[in-house]
Amino acid sequence: MNFSKKSLKLASVLAGTMLLGGVLAGCGDDTNSNEIKVGANFEITGNQANYGSAGLDGLKLAIKEANDAGGIDGKKITLVQADTKSEASEAVNSATKLISDDKVKVIVGPMVTANVMAESQVANDNKIPVIAPAATNPDVTVENGKTKPFIFRSCFIDPQQGTVMAEFAAKQLKAKTAVMYLDSSSDYSKSLGKVFKEKFEANGGKVVMEEAFLAKDQDFKAALTKLKTANADVVFVPAYYEEVGKIVKQARELGITAPMLGTDGWDDPKVVDIAGADALNNTYFSTHYFEKDQDVQGFIESFQNEYGHAPNVFAALGYDAGKMLIDAIKRAGSADPEKIQKALEETKDLQVGTGKITMDPEQYERQQAYISEHLVETNWNLEEGTGKHGFI
Repeated sequence: MNFSKKSLKLASVLAGTMLLGGVLAGCGDDTNSNEIKVGANFEITGNQANYGSAGLDGLKLAIKEANDAGGIDGKKITLVQADTKSEASEAVNSATKLISDDKVKVIVGPMVTANVMAESQVANDNKIPVIAPAATNPDVTVENGKTKPFIFRSCFIDPQQGTVMAEFAAKQLKAKTAVMYLDSSSDYSKSLGKVFKEKFEANGGKVVMEEAFLAKDQDFKAALTKLKTANADVVFVPAYYEEVGKIVKQARELGITAPMLGTDGWDDPKVVDIAGADALNNTYFSTHYFEKDQDVQGFIESFQNEYGHAPNVFAALGYDAGKMLIDAIKRAGSADPEKIQKALEETKDLQVGTGKITMDPEQYERQQAYISEHLVETNWNLEEGTGKHGFI
């Protein structure tokens, strides 16, 4: 695999977030310090903790490798951790503390779209670069078509994976009708629903019904019963693993047998624990990398040696973000945040855990995504008709 992750360094403003630009002290280059402080602002507790903990593990591995190799110009990278508690408001609070109290030079995280969008205001106002490992909504980094210079990411964006899943449904599954079940409290879910509907209908399909739920809901059967009446060819559920597991389980209990499709929020082993293996047959989701690719074997081996288990995709994205950060600091020749920001902009052909990254301020998409089928060996490729996992 040899791909580019184009720059997703765009602007975002969270409506209602206070402008904090004048509150925090500037963070210049501490030339006399023997350490480089990096903030790790992740979802360690709350209903997104599996994502945050995995991303943090990947980031820690990248930092450890750099420090074990002597650091950067003799300076060690010190990771200062904070917990967003899986809440947007806490993401702002913890980012504020990392910048004002801990004097970090860069922040990696959070993982989830809403939390990064909340954090981005304070980071940009204080000119502290942020690398978001897994926030796929375009609005994380763009507003009114203008890039926000201090927000970066190491993943693809929703229009890409929404398009991949819509084309897979129409071209591979030959679906003519679809229903969507969206998390109305999630920008991530709503963004993906919009893209899927647009692209599915552009491919000749029709979204015949939409229902909504809220994060942390437990009982989905009323809405699923309505969706069942549509007798659609596929069910699209772009959501996070906690709700996904329950939705798939309850859908199958109600007799919904149609293929269920999802996105990278499905990519967590806990989905299997919640839904059960049988319920997950005939389900598909998009994801960021394929663990059988030769290019990712070095990362997988290093991660297994460090933690005693294989990484999931969110650990891989955290590692990628760490490699981006380390490379940028080296090329900047400085711990000054504005110099690091400039170096991040100029990232080109950087080998990371999942392939190569090139940042291009004029391009806002990553060119490839995988589709994985839960539990069942598959033998298809959307373009070529071969391969265990679809590759777009």
